[in-house]
Formats: sequence, structure tokens, C-alpha cells
Amino acid sequence: MRHIDFPSLYRSTVGFDRLAQLLDQVSGEDSGYPPYNIERLAENEYRISMAVAGFTRDELEVEVKEQTLSVRGQKAAESTERQFLHRGIAARSFERRFQVADHVEVTGADLKDGMLHVDLVRNLPERMKPRTISISDGNTGDTAKQIEAHA
Repeated sequence: MRHIDFPSLYRSTVGFDRLAQLLDQVSGEDSGYPPYNIERLAENEYRISMAVAGFTRDELEVEVKEQTLSVRGQKAAESTERQFLHRGIAARSFERRFQVADHVEVTGADLKDGMLHVDLVRNLPERMKPRTISISDGNTGDTAKQIEAHA
């Protein structure tokens, strides 16, 4: 995949800093570690599941700052020297970042069977939710009063 440079976009737009920042972050290199899924559980509920085998609860950190969800794994140094004939299970530290949309909140995180599950929910303010406006037919009995003027 080729790298896209957006300098002309940055020079000709005002107020789109967040969009430009998002494009820069998305175009960055991704190591693919640890693997993860993003699933939709309901209309406004989501879950990010990450395979973090070998990490304990104390070695993981989930943080939300502004519109960025960060998941970090800091593997503690092993106290005993071990000799591996084959090492296929990664035990390296990581940081994975996700951009979250406006009004999306992290509701919790759970570590079970080597999987870290981060639950999110979108809470739209009432003013942004779709609503139905009733249409009157003009025959509701509300008649406007007519004021007569005498010349």
C-alpha cells in the first residue's frame, strides 16, 4: 500500500485538524500485535476483543483520553532465565490505539481466558436522536382570531 501525502489538503482547509490527525494516524504502520476483533453487539453497543495471552491484569492498562482509547501491555521482566527451543507466543510489550467517535463511552473492560474485552456504548444526546414531528391538518379547532379595523 502506498503512502498518501496530504499537504495540499492541510494548506487549503481550516478547522479540519481532527480529520487530518485521524488520517495521519490511520496511515501509520501497524504491527498486527496483538490481534483484535471489533464487533457490534447491538445498535449502540460495541466490543473490542484482544488476544493478550500471557498478560496478567496488572500488566494491562486501558485508558481513554479525548477521542482515543489506548490499550497497553507492559510485560514484566522474567526473573528466571528460560531456554526456549521454540518461542511462538509473543511476550513483548505493546500499545494499541483506537479512535472513538463522539458520544462513544467505554463502559468496562474484562480479562478472561487470555482475551481482553473492552465494552463501548454510544450515548447520543436527546437533541441528536431521531424524532417524529406531528403534522397538523389545519382542522384542530385552533382558529386564529381576526381583528377588525374600522377606518
